[in-house]
Amino acid sequence: MASSEPVYDPKKTGSWLICTACGTQFPTTDRQELKTCFICDDPRQFTPPTGQAFTTLDELRSNNKNVWTPFEGDERFISINTEPKVAIGQRAILIKTPNGNVLWDCLTLIDDDTINKIKTLGGLKAIVISHPHYYSTHVEWACAFNCPVYLAAEDKQWTTQSSTHQVFVDETELDLKINGISSGVQVLKLGGHFPGSFVALYEKRLLIADTLVTTPSGLGSWDTDAVGAARTRPAGMNSFSFMWSIPNMIPLAPDELQRMWSILKKYDFSSTHGAFLKMDIVKTVPEMKRRVLESMQIQIRYMGYGDHVFLKEIVA
Repeated sequence: MASSEPVYDPKKTGSWLICTACGTQFPTTDRQELKTCFICDDPRQFTPPTGQAFTTLDELRSNNKNVWTPFEGDERFISINTEPKVAIGQRAILIKTPNGNVLWDCLTLIDDDTINKIKTLGGLKAIVISHPHYYSTHVEWACAFNCPVYLAAEDKQWTTQSSTHQVFVDETELDLKINGISSGVQVLKLGGHFPGSFVALYEKRLLIADTLVTTPSGLGSWDTDAVGAARTRPAGMNSFSFMWSIPNMIPLAPDELQRMWSILKKYDFSSTHGAFLKMDIVKTVPEMKRRVLESMQIQIRYMGYGDHVFLKEIVA
């Protein structure tokens, strides 16, 4: 069920079927041909109790809109989410760099208002998608802005369409270039959730999607108590979990966490920004790195690997 769409043509693709559970577009209008979504049949996703269902971009354009929320204190980053929620409900993040705009992750809904808004902000030079659950309508986006969309080579099997705009990344660490010049965006293939799961780093802000899953205790505030007195964060609190399957709550193994850390520890970051709105943790570089490492170690310890060598790792 492959297609190659070098030209953006919303009239042609507006009736193509979209999975309502994960938001992925398939290049067909035939509901007898397409009865299930193979992405949602994988244990890392799911089909809801109501069963498999499909919608179209034409339907979404009539009922939904994209909403824009700049990062607090840093308008180089803008969260984009769809209301009412579509499928998983993730946000995309527009990164404004001096060499052009980069879109981190992707949304299912693309319409004239979204295209015009991005064009007023300078257009798009590249799209980077963290993992297959957010592949959504990425070919539509890439065609609309005539830009490359970067996907992990390891996860190519999860694409439902082919396009000349797709770039399949083999590298573990990619300095994303725009017209041959570094954008400053670093794309790091940490793996874990999927073999090719990405995070992206720009100006010490780490965009993590689901590669690191932000936890409620990570977002919690222990700066003061109920009467305003200063206090410290209790010991043993994680900030992230690391999951092979998030909806089915299947964690990653200790050796996989150690391998992920071996890549990430080389980079400095002072904040993390998860898959959804209000999943932002902003601290200092050493504290953010400690939080990631400690979260990995907490998960390993409570999985019963109290003697694992990785528990001795520290943040320098």
